[in-house]
Amino acid sequence: MQVQSMFFKRRASEKLADGLLQANMRKAKGKFVDARAKAVLEFGNWEPLRDYAAKLRDAALADLDAYLVEFERNATRRGSVVHWAETAEEACAIIVKIAQDNGVRKVTKSKSMVSEEVNLNERLEAAGVQVVETDLGEYILQLAHEPPSHIVAPAIHKSKEQVADLFTEAHGKPRITQIDALTREAREQLREHFLSADMGISGSNFLVAETGTTLTVTNEGNADLVTTIPRIHCVIAGIEKVIPTLEDFACLVRLLPRSAIGQSITNYLTLTTGVKGPGDADGPEQMHIVLVDAGRTKFVGTDLQEMLRCIRCGACMNHCPVYQNIGGHAYGWVYPGPMGSVLTPVYVGIENAGDLPNAATFCGECAVACPVKIPLPDLMRKLRERQFDGHLRPWSERVGLHAWGWLAMRPGLYAFATGWAARIGSWLGGRDGLIHSLPGLDGWTKGRDMPAPSGRTFRDLYRERQGKR
Repeated sequence: MQVQSMFFKRRASEKLADGLLQANMRKAKGKFVDARAKAVLEFGNWEPLRDYAAKLRDAALADLDAYLVEFERNATRRGSVVHWAETAEEACAIIVKIAQDNGVRKVTKSKSMVSEEVNLNERLEAAGVQVVETDLGEYILQLAHEPPSHIVAPAIHKSKEQVADLFTEAHGKPRITQIDALTREAREQLREHFLSADMGISGSNFLVAETGTTLTVTNEGNADLVTTIPRIHCVIAGIEKVIPTLEDFACLVRLLPRSAIGQSITNYLTLTTGVKGPGDADGPEQMHIVLVDAGRTKFVGTDLQEMLRCIRCGACMNHCPVYQNIGGHAYGWVYPGPMGSVLTPVYVGIENAGDLPNAATFCGECAVACPVKIPLPDLMRKLRERQFDGHLRPWSERVGLHAWGWLAMRPGLYAFATGWAARIGSWLGGRDGLIHSLPGLDGWTKGRDMPAPSGRTFRDLYRERQGKR
């Protein structure tokens, strides 16, 4: 997926004007937010679990190198081959070589955001390998030639009518719009690919150091077929996914499905440890695990390291008022919403994604919803500071902030200036009390009317209240 984050403002405007997208996003909002709230309420002791999970992830990150080496040792002991990829290009080269060395003609894939990061599908197809996405949402988007717009529900922006049109064109069958019938049609199409694939590629939600196990959480069971039927299984995962023990996973899996889609449990947990053994009915003859850096170590030891706690549940974007209105494609890369507003600028360079840290209301919903307590607004604020210090924001914005900072350091002048600003704002509001155009700050009033101030400052109102007491 090519980076388009530098065009965020234009893409966001286009998405706001897309009536069909707006209707689809409104449906999704209630589904995810309401379901999570119900699941959290039913669980009961939610906040202590979040606290424990945050500490668990921090402890794993504090000794990331040691746990990765332990994972490699235990995975290798069980017959897996562990590969290390510092860049996206190296990750793709490793997997393409595995395919070429083994005469692979067809690959079935379970959903993997890391493979989206590194453009794996394109690299495999360029090498003559057929790639088939088997997650239903990813399969729909493969037919549409679109990237995912959500990390858990990649086709959330599509209506069932749009899916019906895609299936009719791709499958050559009569058009149907019933969801269960569309799902059955997809299963019928994918079954042959599951049985004939030479290699299966999966992501991994967690890497367990003590056993060398990769863990994948799904609701469709496609990961089971991808990891057991082909003769070769390849896992591609970010290095930050490592956790010390299976007991740690037992904690995190209580948080993941509830935060993602409001389910108390997920339908399938696929645990893969090594290759097929003597007497095993299924399993791969070869298992390769590609551990990818691709920018992750840029977070380690910095004031942004807390972002590596992320367990990819998508709760932050589900609750974000910006994402709810523009969807995922406006963000221009693999990770949308608040998580993408932190990850993307670091992975691809803040100069290529300068608007993303500013694409937030700072309402704090993302931090409250995050199951591992990542302080997303604070991290976005730190990226804004980097932009400001690096002169990456418009000169008018930097001059304005400098002027405001100078004024705020002088309380007397600040009180005088804000007093006049309140009076002028009240005058601009006119009879209806609404500011329709704000000179120099038209971004605030271009798409909406701003309520005019009363003409008195907070200090005036507070002084008056104290006098009445």
